Amino acid sequence: MAAINFLNPAPLMWDFEHEPGRSRLRVRYEVGYTTPSRCAAELAAGEADIGLVPIVAYATTPALLVVPGCTVASLDRVRSIILVVRPPQGVSAVRTVALDTSSRTSCVYTRILFDIFWKVPVAFVPQRPDLESMLAVADAALLIGDPALLALEDKDARAARTGEQLLYLDLAHEWHGFTGLPWISAFWALRASALDETGASPADLVEDLQSSRDHGLEHVEDLVSEWSARIAVPPETIRFYLTNNIHYVLDDACLRGIEGFYRYATACGALPPAPPLALL
Repeated sequence: MAAINFLNPAPLMWDFEHEPGRSRLRVRYEVGYTTPSRCAAELAAGEADIGLVPIVAYATTPALLVVPGCTVASLDRVRSIILVVRPPQGVSAVRTVALDTSSRTSCVYTRILFDIFWKVPVAFVPQRPDLESMLAVADAALLIGDPALLALEDKDARAARTGEQLLYLDLAHEWHGFTGLPWISAFWALRASALDETGASPADLVEDLQSSRDHGLEHVEDLVSEWSARIAVPPETIRFYLTNNIHYVLDDACLRGIEGFYRYATACGALPPAPPLALL
């Protein structure tokens, strides 16, 4: 199992990381932690049977099945996917964007926004997720996950240090404003051949993952305590993030959001046409 070591999927991983579920599930699953883009790569290479993958992977990796019920999404503001813009004129003056490439899905959403909705031609530059080094080579910087949360926490302090006012755009909010759709970042997916290879039961797999999510959402306060010791983000921000910014149920609205993402990504040439979503 390829998982993501960010705050946002923490509720999904509750039973895999806490007793009594941990001992039971470790008999069935071997968990490895990496970035979202590496999760997809490990599935494609056959190095993992199941992964919490960016939704872009479904359009580029053959023979994946989506596990129903669980997702990492946002119904409006997500907080952990931000575009930091340097020109005071805003997005219209941006010509280069430094991309944190740890999530290909966020990069495609960014391209959709620039190409289709903002209608601003830009060049994209892959860069490690450090705001200062990104803005040294580009007009704007895409940050995702914990680096985005930390950049927002440092927003006022950075302005005081540098005297520079930057524009911080929540890209899920921008997407929702244009489309009315949820922002969908990731879902659990598995290689179609993995069930035969491992003898795993689809019903058990779905139950394990959905129960882990449900138990995680029941233990938000425990997650707040754990994660406030790991990242320099106040407990109240982590609590709001887990309970308001992130949506964990792959419901009908999210399925429509995924379909909309694939449609726009194909229209701007960012992705090939995705096959119909195949749920386990």
